[in-house]
Amino acid sequence: MDTKHRILDEALTLFSERGYANVYVGDIAERVGIKAPSLYKHYKSKRAIFEAIIEEMNLRFEEQARSLNISGTSATEDSEIYKKMSETDLTKLGRELFLYYLHDDYTRRFRKMLTIEQFHDKELADIYSKLYVDDPLSYQGMLLGMVAAAGLLKTDDVEIMTLHFYAPIYLLLTVCDRDPKREEYALETLDKHIRQFDRLYGRTGK
Repeated sequence: MDTKHRILDEALTLFSERGYANVYVGDIAERVGIKAPSLYKHYKSKRAIFEAIIEEMNLRFEEQARSLNISGTSATEDSEIYKKMSETDLTKLGRELFLYYLHDDYTRRFRKMLTIEQFHDKELADIYSKLYVDDPLSYQGMLLGMVAAAGLLKTDDVEIMTLHFYAPIYLLLTVCDRDPKREEYALETLDKHIRQFDRLYGRTGK
């Protein structure tokens, strides 16, 4: 791992342990084993490090999405894939994405930091809401809405249908964050949730 990535890795660990506000550039440099002036050659500020961590996390997700043969960000592209999926394939995809969010080291540590800081820093609270509420509901709402428009899902309210799909998944993720021993329970529940959703809203023929 080169110095730039070591800085990000150690900074993220410190942020997740102490919270963003309680970590200083000197702390990060010390953990990396360099002096603060050397760190500034790579990143101009703590904020620049934070933004680079988000960028790295997004790149890691894009790589994971490609490995699963989905976009992960384009609801239009992914709705076409969803339309053709069997219930078994849909359940498998849901499980793999859940495990990624649960175990990807960058994502896990970043989520821990935001969980800590959301009550102390409004900007980080807004980032938490964007990453784990607003963006998922927007993406999934568009995706499910397009699938419903194609006649493969039946609902009078796409927004509520989207909440029915996403809210249990988010709940199970937070359960595992607090108590990793409940992962097996969460995965079993996730499988049942996706199958029930698929049948409840009308894709029983797939």
